[in-house]
Amino acid sequence: MNGRGVTNMPTHPTAQTDSASPGHSIVVGMNGSTGSMEALDWAAAEASRTGAVLEIETAYEPSYEFISRDEVQRTMDRRIAEAKARVADLVPSVAISTGTHEESPAKVLIESSHGADLLVVGSRGLGGFEGLLLGSVSQQCSLHSHSPVTLVR
Repeated sequence: MNGRGVTNMPTHPTAQTDSASPGHSIVVGMNGSTGSMEALDWAAAEASRTGAVLEIETAYEPSYEFISRDEVQRTMDRRIAEAKARVADLVPSVAISTGTHEESPAKVLIESSHGADLLVVGSRGLGGFEGLLLGSVSQQCSLHSHSPVTLVR
């Protein structure tokens, strides 16, 4: 965990490789949607090109759905594992850190952008309004990020 965000769910950092540039990081938001996977691919390539650490963040905001915290944690752990495996296949030399949060995804990503070189998000996530150009999280990130933002479409 990079200490940038408030985390209610356990965060599972991964080992970092020596190839990363000290102090350089790219944060990417990942929720399992097609848009977030495209953002992950783009961010992984950019981290490889620049030598930055790739910080993969995923968040879940409790809602009216009745599922247990354990189910949420298992789902988020699975998403992080899939994202790490995908990055390892694309660019095995990239150093990765991860975070899982039970909090607003936009808030987590905005807080994680403090000190980052770049925040990368998909233009649309899992929301139900497919006709929109930007989803609510990507819109909030583009308005409030503390670092430059790349919206992958």
